[in-house]
Amino acid sequence: MTNATRRTLLRFGAAALAAPAILASGTTARAQSVTKWRMQALWGGGTTPMLYEEKFCARVAELTGGSLEITPFAGGQIVPSAQAFDAVRGGAFELMKTFDGYTAGKIPAHGFSSTVPFGFPEPDQYEAWFYERGGLEMARESYAPAGLTYVAPTVYGQEPIHSRVPVRKIADLKGLKGRFVGLASAVMADFGVSVSPLPTSEVYSALDKGLIDIADRGDIKANFEEGLHEVAKYLILPGVHQPTTATSYVANTRAFDALDAQQKAALAVAAREISGTLRQNILVANGEYIKKFQDAGVEIIDFDPEDVAQARAKAVEAWKKAATDDISKRMMESQIALMQELRLL
Repeated sequence: MTNATRRTLLRFGAAALAAPAILASGTTARAQSVTKWRMQALWGGGTTPMLYEEKFCARVAELTGGSLEITPFAGGQIVPSAQAFDAVRGGAFELMKTFDGYTAGKIPAHGFSSTVPFGFPEPDQYEAWFYERGGLEMARESYAPAGLTYVAPTVYGQEPIHSRVPVRKIADLKGLKGRFVGLASAVMADFGVSVSPLPTSEVYSALDKGLIDIADRGDIKANFEEGLHEVAKYLILPGVHQPTTATSYVANTRAFDALDAQQKAALAVAAREISGTLRQNILVANGEYIKKFQDAGVEIIDFDPEDVAQARAKAVEAWKKAATDDISKRMMESQIALMQELRLL
């Protein structure tokens, strides 16, 4: 073996020995670099939706190898729910689970990224609009000026109407006092409802005290868990005001931009997984919990499909009045186009 050959082997040997040390050093650095976020959700502690927010946080940690830890807090636990938008925007915490309808009065596009009254009857259709027809990009565009980043939606099915009085046809809504938010506020007002956009946390007490006659709140199971069967003896289906629903993960943009590519991808993947798993949980639970409502003395009222179909044209006109800026108009037009292709309009 020549001296030159010996020197070459020694160089390669040294490099081979150094490589594991370099990898170990990089692994240690990554393990020590943990980004910690806080997230405030919409839901009460211990409820099914809140349990799924905890699963979301756990999944993000799993997908990032623990480099992104999100601590979940129930609705109102850090700040009152109505202040979450400004709190995340200001950096008080990094992530919120919100319902865009709460800010539809200031940002018209949020009426269309939360729920469309008399719109998509199946959640897969609404989710397809987000992921296949540009809804996700438009939602992000709507939040960007506020220094917030729309991460992804959680899409599930209808939310029922709970009522203190019998409502057997859509015309019976006229003259009632009701809690609705977002685009549903505008549509239900066109049907003669005196609308009050109360926070979710106030629905039970408002029904109990008779401040409102009817209310939207959440899905059937979540509403039973919150005790609405105690204060409203009628449950009305389908939930024409909210036939499908999208809540959303929204982050502080500075905090989001500081994440690496893997962490950003983990948020998107975990959000879409939770969207599907929560939706399936709700689907299975609806039958069980409708029976629980009945056993508690609540009457289930089903609107006639023909009555709903005849009311749809009036609802579409309300959509058009609510789309008052460029983004909301583009959202509405793309949703109408998809509904026409699906033969819903």
